[in-house]
Amino acid sequence: MTESGSRLRIRWLGRVPYTEALDLQRAFWDGRASGRSDDDYLLLLEHPHTYTVGRNGDGSNLKIAEDELGAIGARLVFTDRGGDITYHGPGQLVGYPIVAVPTLSNGWDAVGHLRRIETMLISTFGDLGIAAWAEDGFTGVWTDQGKIAAIGVKISSGVSTHGFSINVTPDLEYFQHIVPCGIPNRPVTSLSEIAGRAIRMESVVEALIPRAAEAFGGTPEIQLGAFANHDRSRPYDVDAMVAAGVFSPNRNGETPITVRGLLPGEPDKPEWMRIRANLSTDGFKDLKKLMRGMDLHTVCEAAGCPNIFECWESGTSTLMLLGETCTRACAFCDINTGKPGPVDLDEPDRAAAAVEQMGLQHAVLTSVNRDDLSDGGAGVFADTITAIRERMPDCEVEVLIPDFKGSVTDLETVMTSKPAVLNHNTETVLRLQRDIRTAANYARSLTLLARAKWINPSGAVKSGLIVGMGETEEEVLGALADLRAVGVDIITIGQYLRPTARHRPIDRYVDPDEFARYTAEGDRLGLPHVEAGPLVRSSYHAREALEAAR
Repeated sequence: MTESGSRLRIRWLGRVPYTEALDLQRAFWDGRASGRSDDDYLLLLEHPHTYTVGRNGDGSNLKIAEDELGAIGARLVFTDRGGDITYHGPGQLVGYPIVAVPTLSNGWDAVGHLRRIETMLISTFGDLGIAAWAEDGFTGVWTDQGKIAAIGVKISSGVSTHGFSINVTPDLEYFQHIVPCGIPNRPVTSLSEIAGRAIRMESVVEALIPRAAEAFGGTPEIQLGAFANHDRSRPYDVDAMVAAGVFSPNRNGETPITVRGLLPGEPDKPEWMRIRANLSTDGFKDLKKLMRGMDLHTVCEAAGCPNIFECWESGTSTLMLLGETCTRACAFCDINTGKPGPVDLDEPDRAAAAVEQMGLQHAVLTSVNRDDLSDGGAGVFADTITAIRERMPDCEVEVLIPDFKGSVTDLETVMTSKPAVLNHNTETVLRLQRDIRTAANYARSLTLLARAKWINPSGAVKSGLIVGMGETEEEVLGALADLRAVGVDIITIGQYLRPTARHRPIDRYVDPDEFARYTAEGDRLGLPHVEAGPLVRSSYHAREALEAAR
């Protein structure tokens, strides 16, 4: 339960692969247990088809051969929660309370925690018009048509993980392949089956939130991602979506009309956002010539960075690996979307030579998304870091990486080269992720950042947010808390500037005083460094940010 002064932060994360959610729980647990975060969390989500076996099970209650699980699109995971075997899948609301549990004379109040969850669920179902109860000798929540919710928890260092699952509108056929919770001859049902109509996930989340506040204490701070009615016949597959051109922002071929350079409803640009372009300085011209001479690309040019004149004049830039064509089309980005060309195997050596010629002490590397590659381009990042170190052993290398579709192996490929800074941008708040980031998502980004810190604890982990795209100040403050909780060291926050009329309209220009409040909140949360301002971008003052975070 929340302690005095802490908050209960509730997050609806959408569909999250089970192993990613497991690591995300671990990250929030570590933040709470270590004191890095003072807040409790309730993560709400759903999983792809997964059977999980807890500490009380051995897998014998799985009624389908393990090698046949692929045929039904499911996987089996052994985990450290209590209980036997259960099923998670689309249409099932899963909740992971990561909360401080009261201490009793003989240890933590595990039974009380479990009973609070049961009471919370029973009250929620009552609010939805469905009678439910707990039964002596059994864990979970029951109705006259069968079990409707499973519970399995773990408590370590006084903080809970794992939690509960509510059958909202899942495919109940998947329960036929197990003995649910190891209890034979007891049916499983769902809210929709009992009600005789489809019950929306949003409705259950809405009913659950006030009951969660009662169970765990405190006024909840709530951020909800997008909800969707998933078409199970069309599973999400980023490769298929790329091939179909789903991510192209220019599919309709129409250019919106602007008046005085503004889209309908856009605010006028304030004075603090007016940038003077100076293309004639020797530093700018020399760096441009170097990049073209070595056939290298920079994100400074490709993404239309407003700081290009300042940075290039000082002899610094962010090299963009793996070509100029991205397999995704985020709503804020001006990098070309399409089918990329082949990987240039000589690029790491040319990039290292450019870093050497510039005499950089802090080099920044990024790339387009390459979902077409088996490793997402991770090998090129690793090879480039190695090539730079061979030429300039004292040069610190910062990498700004894509999410590699959640692959731990690809992340490890990059981290094995031990970059000084691992940067992966969260970009926006949870509510706007689907609109703005296409194939990426909030939970995956947080998980990647946490994993990076575990792999290389001595390295810095960094993330970035763009504001002015429709978020609220409160949502940004919540995102800062989330990033701190999972172990991020450095955060950049800058103003969104629409690259073209085809991109997402500017919602507002954020006042410099609001950026100052973000910096102050970062200090309050204990973040080592927050770089916030209208013109701040991921690589802006990168070396200075690392020094400040040390």
